Amino acid sequence: MSKKYEAAHGAEGPQSFAEFFPYYLREHAHPTCRALHYIGTTLVFGIIAYAIYAAEPVYLWLMPLVGYFFAWVGHFFIEKNKPATFTYPLWSLIGDFKMYFLFISGRLGPRLDELGIPR
Repeated sequence: MSKKYEAAHGAEGPQSFAEFFPYYLREHAHPTCRALHYIGTTLVFGIIAYAIYAAEPVYLWLMPLVGYFFAWVGHFFIEKNKPATFTYPLWSLIGDFKMYFLFISGRLGPRLDELGIPR
């Protein structure tokens, strides 16, 4: 479990995704880190579309490489923190897609504002 999460919420960790998601957004506080996540996630969707179009599922193995590459560059070099994927793999994946769809629908800003995270 993340020491930052434990400090804020106790050693028991998040009991639901609703508890986890604010932590996830705080771990993505820097706009450049979030932008790198959006690039990686968009490319993942592009890979899926191409694999379907080309009828070549072999391209799907690129999804985690491309998605995680951009995300981890954001964490290691911009945020300078450990990706939530290492501690909460499933919730982190869900959190990435939720953050992405909130962003492209224009609804992420208010969530960031509620948490005091810069846009």
